[in-house]
Amino acid sequence: MYQDRIVLTEKDILEKEFKVDTRGYRPQEVDKFLDIVMHDYSEYRTYIKELEADKKELMEDNIRLKQEIRNLKTKIEVMNEDTGSSNSDLLRRLSNLEKIIYGKE
Repeated sequence: MYQDRIVLTEKDILEKEFKVDTRGYRPQEVDKFLDIVMHDYSEYRTYIKELEADKKELMEDNIRLKQEIRNLKTKIEVMNEDTGSSNSDLLRRLSNLEKIIYGKE
């Protein structure tokens, strides 16, 4: 993902050679700065890897929770169907008992 947008690696920065002329930068200052850049770059990569691992874990949790929701919805639908048929069955039986007790109408 982010590898497509990043051009330099820590090794590229470390091996970078600057041309030195009489009025150029001091090599010690450039090296010191590049050391800081390399450290930050390394920290950046580590942070990105951590975020990608967290993202992967969250996506897996999300998939698992969505599946659990589907399963629960299915169970609720089955329970509602069972309850509906058992309620009508109970009402039918109660009606039959009333007919027996009170006589047929």
